[in-house]
Amino acid sequence: MKRQFPYIEANVLETLCKTLGEALTNTEIDKYLADSNLKNVEPVGTKWRRLYNSFVEYQNRTQISNGILKFVQISIHPTRFVHNKDLFESTRTDLNKIFSFIGLQLGENGKFRSTEKATTISQAEQRASMLFSKLNDRNVHPEVLKFCKSELVENNYFHAVFEAVKSVADKIRSLSGETNDGSPLVDAVFSINNPILIINDLRTETEKSEQKGFANLLKGFFGMFRNTLAHEPKIKWEIKEYDALDVMTLASLFHRRLDNAIKIR
Repeated sequence: MKRQFPYIEANVLETLCKTLGEALTNTEIDKYLADSNLKNVEPVGTKWRRLYNSFVEYQNRTQISNGILKFVQISIHPTRFVHNKDLFESTRTDLNKIFSFIGLQLGENGKFRSTEKATTISQAEQRASMLFSKLNDRNVHPEVLKFCKSELVENNYFHAVFEAVKSVADKIRSLSGETNDGSPLVDAVFSINNPILIINDLRTETEKSEQKGFANLLKGFFGMFRNTLAHEPKIKWEIKEYDALDVMTLASLFHRRLDNAIKIR
């Protein structure tokens, strides 16, 4: 790490130490302090306090934060989490919320890269959002992300799902010119006898079955998520992260099929 990184302010440093303290054992702290050539100022005590005192001693002595960043790279290196990727990502996410305030981001490869310095909590959340990262890993359609980006920043899964589902209906209306919603919209646009949009040539029974299946899947999608979310308060309709990922991935599938749909009337 040839570049000299600036002094980390005390409030940011304290939050960093508390996050690391939750992820590391005392034995690991001893080892990684030694590996990073940092002084073990307080061998016994609260984990985050031990880290804080060692980090403060280093910064006061050197006036840079390189040794602290080296400690993070060693202790949160991806090779340590080969069998627990979720723990690595959750720890990296929490750390990046902190590092965003000093213009750094810890990548999936365990190395730091420069980023625009955050000045607000929402900006920090946006850069570190685990949900956003996982959706990108799934190559989710850009239309889904466009409709729910602000909700993703806050990890607000309820509204993120609602906006993703709405984006599919909006796209069908935009492509077809219809103004209905839900099942009436799907029936009007994807009927077999008089469709507005087709996802294949509708020449064979197999192709007709595919169009019917697509329409039925859309109606179930809207019925389960769009209608429910529109009428139920958030507190009564809890959505976990893994459910949000699946729903939004399904919305992505619809968008990709709609990208290739043909308007015939």
